[in-house]
Amino acid sequence: MHCHTCPVRYYFDRSEPVTESDRYAACKQLSYHLGTPLDSDVIWKEVSTVHPGIDPMLRSFLDSCISACNGKDWKPATQTDVRVVSARYGIVGMVDRIVADGAFSIIRAADALPFGTYSADRLRIAGYALCLQEMTGKEVAGGYVEYIPAGVSRFHTVQPRDRRQLLATLHKVRSIREGEVPHRQLNAPCARCRYNENERCAENRSGKISGKRLSELM
Repeated sequence: MHCHTCPVRYYFDRSEPVTESDRYAACKQLSYHLGTPLDSDVIWKEVSTVHPGIDPMLRSFLDSCISACNGKDWKPATQTDVRVVSARYGIVGMVDRIVADGAFSIIRAADALPFGTYSADRLRIAGYALCLQEMTGKEVAGGYVEYIPAGVSRFHTVQPRDRRQLLATLHKVRSIREGEVPHRQLNAPCARCRYNENERCAENRSGKISGKRLSELM
């Protein structure tokens, strides 16, 4: 949901290949075993098979995740990597886990906040809930965010503000794809953005490219 935090970052990300971090690879593989005994050797072999070039140092990270997750009341998944779609809103995504009672969850390789969930996670939950409601015809109140490194699972109940932000973000995405110029938001996280030193991004922040279409910036 980079378009939610900064439309300019979304624009630059569109031209970059999508890759998965080693941390996420470890957390994702561990998630398939939640609700069952967590065998570090077995999970690490699976991680190494999926990502043959993974840094061996990540084994200690996996072990710390297993320690954090052990002893918690995880429900085993009945379905994993479930593709969900909403024709009405033109969105598609992948739900990481669905358990026996129908609840869904997404996996994060980030540490959990002291309480609550990150704004981007709330937006994702809102989007997946819309998709599942349309697919099942049943109301979906929300979903879980599972912060694997912390061994924490938190349920987020979708709020009206989440739906408003989701619709606004979808509108921004469509506008950019149609050629409108993205502009940096007032509270954009430039300090921790990998495009912070990008010349074109700097021009955007200064307003020098106002009025140009994206096709002119490629």
